[in-house]
Amino acid sequence: MIESIQPSPNGSQLKDGSVLLEVNNLKMHFAITKGIFGRVKGFTKAADDVSFFIQKGETLGLVGESGCGKTTVGRCIVRAYRPTSGEILYRQADDSVVDLAKLRGDELRPFRKDLRMIFQDPYSSLNPRMTVFDLINEVLKVNQLAKPNEMKERVEHLLERVGMRPEYMQRYPHAFSGGERQRIGIARALITNPRLVICDEAVSGLDVSIRAQILNLLEELQADFDLTYLFISHDLSVIRHICDRIVVMYVGKVVEIADGIELYTNPRHPYTEALMSAVPVINPNARKRGARIRLEGDIADPSNPPAGCYFHPRCRYAQERCRSEAPGLRDTGNNHFVACHFAEQLNLAGVRMAD
Repeated sequence: MIESIQPSPNGSQLKDGSVLLEVNNLKMHFAITKGIFGRVKGFTKAADDVSFFIQKGETLGLVGESGCGKTTVGRCIVRAYRPTSGEILYRQADDSVVDLAKLRGDELRPFRKDLRMIFQDPYSSLNPRMTVFDLINEVLKVNQLAKPNEMKERVEHLLERVGMRPEYMQRYPHAFSGGERQRIGIARALITNPRLVICDEAVSGLDVSIRAQILNLLEELQADFDLTYLFISHDLSVIRHICDRIVVMYVGKVVEIADGIELYTNPRHPYTEALMSAVPVINPNARKRGARIRLEGDIADPSNPPAGCYFHPRCRYAQERCRSEAPGLRDTGNNHFVACHFAEQLNLAGVRMAD
């Protein structure tokens, strides 16, 4: 029996009825084993004390360099991974709240249809031995969401909605391009009428022209199906186009959270400033604001992170305090949260959104 829980009393955003999901102090540590007996010699801290919330109907961006832990966070939310610790508080349709992190086995089944994932690689995420109809219909069967005589009609309708012809149902994945395969992946994710969709680098493997089509499709589907997105990407140009708020991660930790325009024009963490300097800008006058910032050194090892702020070995503003004391995520005004000791003192360059 699944027990609903009340919103956390310690400042939980779930007190606001507009919040669909809240992640509190999420940790996902993978054991590093050695020898034939699998002795644990350490842990890779893929997600280390991650906290944020997602409002109903919004698109929240989760960004960072490869290996920062953003995909791990997404997979913890859909419970492909069982978190090491922390809370994943989900508001159900009846407004009751359940901690997905505490559920096991069959307890998770009712939530599989509400939280769905669109994967990065449209080639490896589809079983090549199954037809398009079977790939999508299998989800209906497993979740017992339609009668046998209704399944074909539902699949046809959704394929049309994502821009595919119904007669393609009996074809196999190899017959389609990357963009078409991703449309099939989107249809498979939406066939359950989910409330939250995790888009894990959903357009990074596509050509630029196809990428724009898929992004426009996702926005249309969000309006039509009343969807909430967690959009995971390393491409800040894509994030700028589609996201309402943005969470920036570095080596398993959240370093900044802000509204989209606020983050791009007024970054307050040095790592975010470096990411923004790499965003392509069409207006040549906007490029003059600051040159590309090339970070020195390598990304910290999540199995052996540095003391203090994880970013300090690569930060050009680092001071002695950064080497010994880890900064907490705090509100610096205007709902702009930053994990930097000197956020208010730094004058960082952002991206001009318009002339």
